[in-house]
Amino acid sequence: VQADGTDGNCVTFVLHDEDHTLGNSLRYMVMKNPDVEFCGYCITHPSESKINFRIQTRGALPAVEPFRKGLNDLMGVCQHVLNTFEVRLSEELRGLF
Repeated sequence: VQADGTDGNCVTFVLHDEDHTLGNSLRYMVMKNPDVEFCGYCITHPSESKINFRIQTRGALPAVEPFRKGLNDLMGVCQHVLNTFEVRLSEELRGLF
């Protein structure tokens, strides 16, 4: 991840080897924060596997904070989905034997 921007509350993060899968879900998680004024991403070119992820916050909150919180929240959601899937799968497999 690279961070471009001189203003701490308006930063573009460059995420390498990522695409819409992470970009859209992370944008959703970051936008849930009421201190975020703008959050968006773009893929620079179809042949490049990187996204530019921009966050602008209100007030003195540095943009890296909602970025970090969004990533942590997204990891928590993914972990919950994985745990639920594994529980259901083991229940189904026990039912077969």
